[in-house]
Amino acid sequence: MDILRLLDQLHELAVDSPKSLGPIVWGLNKDEISMQIAKVRASLPSEVKAAAATVRESDRIVESAKVDANSTLDGAKKDGERLIEEARLEAVRILEQAKLQQQQMVGESEILKLSKAQSEEIRNSADRDALAMRRGAEKYALDVLTQLEGVVGKVATTIERGKREMDRPEPVAVGTVREKARA
Repeated sequence: MDILRLLDQLHELAVDSPKSLGPIVWGLNKDEISMQIAKVRASLPSEVKAAAATVRESDRIVESAKVDANSTLDGAKKDGERLIEEARLEAVRILEQAKLQQQQMVGESEILKLSKAQSEEIRNSADRDALAMRRGAEKYALDVLTQLEGVVGKVATTIERGKREMDRPEPVAVGTVREKARA
């Protein structure tokens, strides 16, 4: 919290750096300043302390969500790449199989025509299968990213709620202001 850091800086200025001119040292009463700063810290509303804890927790959640998101995205990429590679290998295998079948059928012209048609059908089938596998991999990646979007949305909601609580002004009682002015 900024207020806690400011109190630390005030303490350093008032207590840790006395002024001196030769043998004469002047400054503030260190004990009195330290006591007043301790009183200010102790009288900070619990909401300020809770808000600081909320901010730390929000930062931790965001960092955890980033790590989870990166891990999930990496896993989805690897799965997608694996599926695409499997589809490519299957397509190559099917094409090689089609070529072998075509070479075996080259003997007669009628068989040659049939072979070409079957080869084309196998090639088209391989292309359709590869496309279907790729679409499946892309759908899987989209599903993972959609789930990740939901997690990030929840984190953003938590952060917004914490910010709203921190921005809410605290009412100050008139008597309390007068008492602090006297102290």
